[in-house]
Amino acid sequence: MKITAQDVNKLRKLTGSGMMDCKKALLESNGDFDKAVENLRKKGQKVAANRADRNSSEGVVLAKVNSDSNRGVLISMNCETDFVAKNEEYLKLAYEILDIAINANSLDELLTSTYKNTTVSEKLIEQTGVIGEKIEIGGFKIIKGDFVGSYIHSGNKIASIVSLSHKIEDSNEVGKNISMQVAAMNPIALNEEGVDSSIIDKEVEIAKDLLRKEGKPEAMLENIAKGKIKRFFKENTLVNQSFIKDNKVTVKEYVKSVNENMEVTGFARLALN
Repeated sequence: MKITAQDVNKLRKLTGSGMMDCKKALLESNGDFDKAVENLRKKGQKVAANRADRNSSEGVVLAKVNSDSNRGVLISMNCETDFVAKNEEYLKLAYEILDIAINANSLDELLTSTYKNTTVSEKLIEQTGVIGEKIEIGGFKIIKGDFVGSYIHSGNKIASIVSLSHKIEDSNEVGKNISMQVAAMNPIALNEEGVDSSIIDKEVEIAKDLLRKEGKPEAMLENIAKGKIKRFFKENTLVNQSFIKDNKVTVKEYVKSVNENMEVTGFARLALN
């Protein structure tokens, strides 16, 4: 059977596979497009199985907020090399999956969601066969709130989303600024209440051990350690951190300066390791 250039191009546009792979798949399927697509997917499954234990530490991290600005999502689409991560087609696919992710409530739901004529999971396997590298969704996080803002750091290696208690005229700027804060300073919790007690206990013990080595009296250790914990909270909890655009105020004070009733209610951050 003769396979025309138009047939090959049609299959290439449908699957993203290379011209020669498409031609071979069409020849093997006697021109049956559905069977050719299935053959290409089987190739992707074989490549994916062979590369399952590979380290997929490169890729892109992206953020998106819905049209109502009350829901945001973060995803990381991981691959093996930075060369692939910078490919325009790879980034295009990542954004297409991001558009689907904004309506998903979990990673499993995202992976089983429809992508054109297949699912997200099957598309990732298919593209593994096309590109020859392990491709997977390495991270998925969602935030909901009265207003949600986002930020993607240059290079698509870090992204963050935050939720605010009020939606006002300046919410976009505030949301972006606080999201930048999260991306840059990587807080472990929103405030003191959000820090796990085991982390606090560990920090107290570390502080006491250091003070003992400095020769401080045992009776003074508890009070000095408490002071050090306050500093730990200031450095590691979002609302208590110094605001990166004006270190004379905390994040909480910056938000209050915009609107006295506004609060940061949540955040999420993803970064490539």
